[in-house]
Amino acid sequence: MYKSPSYETYVGYDNSIFKDGQEAKLPVEGTISRGWLPYEYEDTNEGYAQAKANLKNPVPYTEANLNKGKELYTIYCAICHGDKGDGKGTLAEREKILGIPAYNDPGRAITEGSVYHVMYYGINNMGSYAAQTNEVERWQIDHYVIDLKRQLNGEPKREFVKENTDEPSFMAKGIALRDQSVEAIEEEGHDPVEVEGQEGEEHSDMNANTENHSEAEQTSEEN
Repeated sequence: MYKSPSYETYVGYDNSIFKDGQEAKLPVEGTISRGWLPYEYEDTNEGYAQAKANLKNPVPYTEANLNKGKELYTIYCAICHGDKGDGKGTLAEREKILGIPAYNDPGRAITEGSVYHVMYYGINNMGSYAAQTNEVERWQIDHYVIDLKRQLNGEPKREFVKENTDEPSFMAKGIALRDQSVEAIEEEGHDPVEVEGQEGEEHSDMNANTENHSEAEQTSEEN
């Protein structure tokens, strides 16, 4: 009774103790990890075609998002695809990987949806980047890739949009923010003025109580 028996997570036990013979249990069916949402398109040719035709970038095309996309692209993509998206990255020039097409290759005709789909699952020699990046980051890279495609085609630069601060957060729109804590999301709507006011009232009440206590002690000494 002084020391409870401990069980190893993955060690095999008798089925009479643990179902399936181990202490660790599978999550309830349908459970998803916090900060992650399922991706509705399957890793098939049909799923790729559907994403290419229907999937649109939900992240606003702002200067901040594009700059972040460029930063992430330089980290993860430029080594193969090149800084200009022409398929002439360092690994291609060293002939480590051959046959990398440019983003404006007419045979590929990439779209926002196809770019995201490939980043999520990978394709051919390119692996998935779903583990290295979260959903918003992939969409930021997506913006930059499409921007490079426009440059390769000699198209005019796309105008930035102004972010509407009144719109709900990306999480409310259904975009997973892996790196944003739940506490931060819950605190987004708080009014700092009200918080300061509440703190001020509490501070005033504490001062009033202190003054009353001091007056009571002084009266007691005089008596």
